Amino acid sequence: MIPEELEKIALATRAEQEALSHQLRVCTGTGCLALHSDHLKDSLTSVIKQRGLEQSCAVKGVGCMGLCALGPLVAIQPQSTLYQRVTVDDAIAIIDHLDTQPIDHLLCPTDIPFFQRQHKIVLENTGQIDPDHIEDYIAADGYTALIQALTEMTPSEVIEQVVRSGLRGRGGAGYPTGLKWSTVSKVRSTRKFVICNGDEGDPGAFMDRSVLESDPHRIIEGMALAAYAVGASEGFIYVRGEYDLAIKRLKTAIRQAERLGILGKSICSTTFDFHLETRLGAGAFVCGEETALIATIEGQRGNPRPRPPYPAEYGLWGFPTLINNVETLANIPPIIRNGGDWFAAIGIDHSKGTKVFSLTGPVRNTGLIEVPMGMTLREIIFEVGGGMTEGHAFKAVQTGGPSGGCLPEQHLDLPVGYDSLAQVGTIMGSGGMIVIDDTASMVDVARYFMEFCKTESCGKCVPCRVGTVQLSNLLGRFTEGSATAEDLTLLEELCDLVKQTSLCGLGQSAPNPVLSTLRYFRNEYLAHMAKGVATQ
Repeated sequence: MIPEELEKIALATRAEQEALSHQLRVCTGTGCLALHSDHLKDSLTSVIKQRGLEQSCAVKGVGCMGLCALGPLVAIQPQSTLYQRVTVDDAIAIIDHLDTQPIDHLLCPTDIPFFQRQHKIVLENTGQIDPDHIEDYIAADGYTALIQALTEMTPSEVIEQVVRSGLRGRGGAGYPTGLKWSTVSKVRSTRKFVICNGDEGDPGAFMDRSVLESDPHRIIEGMALAAYAVGASEGFIYVRGEYDLAIKRLKTAIRQAERLGILGKSICSTTFDFHLETRLGAGAFVCGEETALIATIEGQRGNPRPRPPYPAEYGLWGFPTLINNVETLANIPPIIRNGGDWFAAIGIDHSKGTKVFSLTGPVRNTGLIEVPMGMTLREIIFEVGGGMTEGHAFKAVQTGGPSGGCLPEQHLDLPVGYDSLAQVGTIMGSGGMIVIDDTASMVDVARYFMEFCKTESCGKCVPCRVGTVQLSNLLGRFTEGSATAEDLTLLEELCDLVKQTSLCGLGQSAPNPVLSTLRYFRNEYLAHMAKGVATQ
């Protein structure tokens, strides 16, 4: 692939799309597919064929449009009409109304905060392009950043732009991405690897899955840019095995990129080679930890190992390895296209850019969102999320998955950022955001996450293997109403022990939901003690 060939593909695809008077984009992400959006797409295509409208109308399957609560969604361009909760039975009416007034009972307003308050960088292509066609990605400026880097920039200049951007790892730890890249690039080795961590295991999280399903070429481009920057020639995309659709689309995207010469040898007629493969996880939460992930690619059991040495120096098969998660890599192409300073101008303090969240719970607009860092929790939940559903009142919001904490109403005006969330006892995490209403017991919430961590512990270190079991048992005494004051003291002491002495991030963060609920909802623990009083 040379720049001129890429430009020809882009121009031809854009011209083909502009020649259409109507383009019907049907969401074919997992959420909408569960509601038979694939049958809807087929029905729309069939009606268009029956009417002889193939030259002026086209139906395209696209990735997640975000508003999962109202799926299946159908967008009609260039008219900017959005239909919600569309069924197969609506296909004929939609085609009949292409040149007339939209169908009122299906119409979804697009001037609501859910759409207006978002700032899409990672998700700029989701819901816009067909993830199964590389031409669509190329027409949306896909792979231009890679060609720009290979033909106009040195590896150190690519790293410099990532450093300038202020991008931090979106997998949860928030480590500066540019610093990690710089570390790997400086290690001398005959062989280096780049790994994309797509082993998304947090309950209620579906950010990485949606990006992989909706825009797989973006991850390939981000990985190729990372490989060029650090001097790697081999890469692996590690995806949890339950993500069937993401895996299918990734494999298709890799084949397409290889066919066009975007992956393989002498990319863009340069000396840069990059080969990419997928690896499937088996649903173990602990394999989201980078050393455990590496172990499974090597064919070993997914156990974390002590660090140092870090993967940047001693990673896959003992070679220097760069590991970034899906969202981190998805930010790289636009950073290279637009420059690090552009990205750094978005966000706050030491939290630059945007963050993708999966917003779930009893809010009106559940789904996939991307907002600038610094937006408050209140704005996310009550503006973008549309507020609580009828009959429910806000009680808490849980961020960071099993590693995070629960925040009460008093912190709703907190700007979302790595440091601001850490100061009040939770973390950004990979982006799960679960809203909790006034019918929930926070002790039950804490026990749920502890049960999860207990089950997912690899068992390698005693504090996590034994500590999570004991914490779960103690929380059970509270929910049963048989806990004592001594149990409360023991619960706090055991949380501190597990947090301070566990080997990896799973055990170190497992007590966070308990500690945050003790901090903000202590009265519920006291109400459960001895008396067996149920709380609301």
